[in-house]
Amino acid sequence: MKRTIIDASQLEINEKVVSIKRVTKVVKGGRNMRFTALVVVGDGNGHVGAGLGKATEIPEAIRKGKEDAIKKLITVKLDENNSITHDITGKHTGASVLLKRAPEGTGIIAGGPARIVCELAGIQNIRTKSLGSNNKQNVVLATIDALGQLKSPEEVAKLRGLSVEEVVG
Repeated sequence: MKRTIIDASQLEINEKVVSIKRVTKVVKGGRNMRFTALVVVGDGNGHVGAGLGKATEIPEAIRKGKEDAIKKLITVKLDENNSITHDITGKHTGASVLLKRAPEGTGIIAGGPARIVCELAGIQNIRTKSLGSNNKQNVVLATIDALGQLKSPEEVAKLRGLSVEEVVG
């Protein structure tokens, strides 16, 4: 997946914590507790990213997750009715997420992790189906993988050597 570097300082970024896991390491003196936070950030206008933060305190893990997510922002191609430009499937390890375009007024039809990514990306009309693993981290990353693969009609037309009208039909 090709990632373009986006200057996050100019974007008004919102964040949502998808999950917080407590991880325990058993050592000689007892147990070490740490926290892992999965955070999704987006500006609601075609930019979205996800990151993982790990720390001994929950707020610190969330802060680290947000920083990681901002580093991994991608641009999402949206059409005129705030849906995606074409149907696509994203994969990450055992999780697959099918994203289907939807007409105006459909809303976001998606499960929890995929819904958060779509909302923060600024998508208002979409249908999704999570296939395979339902692990939150993998579903979020599979959704972002699919959104990163999207192409605009102009890009497809240029690749095929056709006009935009011939591609759109």
